[in-house]
Amino acid sequence: MAGTVEHVADGVRRIVAPNPSALTYTGTNSYILGAGAVAIIDPGPDIPAHLDALLQALSPGEHVAALLVTHAHLDHSPLARPLAEVTGAPIYAGGGAFDGRSETMQALAASGLAGGGEGLDLDFAPDHIVTDNTVIDAGALQITAIATPGHLGSHLAFAWGDLVFSGDHVMGWATTLISPPDGDMGAYMASLDRLAGYPAHLYLPGHGPKIDDPATRIAELIAHRRAREAAILAHLSDTPQTASALAHSIYTDIDAALLPMAARNVLAHLVDLTERNLAHPDGPLGAATGFRRA
Repeated sequence: MAGTVEHVADGVRRIVAPNPSALTYTGTNSYILGAGAVAIIDPGPDIPAHLDALLQALSPGEHVAALLVTHAHLDHSPLARPLAEVTGAPIYAGGGAFDGRSETMQALAASGLAGGGEGLDLDFAPDHIVTDNTVIDAGALQITAIATPGHLGSHLAFAWGDLVFSGDHVMGWATTLISPPDGDMGAYMASLDRLAGYPAHLYLPGHGPKIDDPATRIAELIAHRRAREAAILAHLSDTPQTASALAHSIYTDIDAALLPMAARNVLAHLVDLTERNLAHPDGPLGAATGFRRA
């Protein structure tokens, strides 16, 4: 329930923001780590009631030593700056909304293609940009950043002991939206492989319930994406087809309102397949581009 403090693991409190939607499930999960000097992961959307709920979740005498943000989407990062102003805590993240994009994604953005999904937090600017394997000291806590580009170029997961806060990269309730130029399927798959080799007994995601068997969930996500890729390749022919047309052919069991998002996922696969020489675009890459089989 939004605003309620839930103890979801040893030393971890979760407060869900009141922003439920088809993309956020019951809302954004904000996590408070430790006791005394604490860290907060993903302050969430700029909702005053959620700011109040996070401050009220602190025990008497506690203070916030660090604010960690998995990525600069509007449902994860905007409250970081207001919370920093109240608490004095520095903000750590992998970068802003456009950081970490590949040359291909930069070219897609330059052509006029915009992302979609949860929406970018264009104003987000962390106090400290951290990279893969950076250890963040927050009071007595030591939290390791894990670079997980894919959902966004600057996306991070955070490890604390054998807990991993997986942001939007690995969730239990749904697969992750990969929407170019913000999302990059090739990077996403590589990041899944990266996480698969990282020891963890529990994942705490950006939305939805905890994941008690991370290895199995990652294997499921990899299998799902490879199956989707195979379906796209099976539908490609010598006649160019757009991502939207392919989505209508492949996603036959979802609400029609979700087809535009499905088309973005298909486009992400098509861009990745193009870079791997398994598909050929009929012109410059874009949402309306037709693709042929290789």
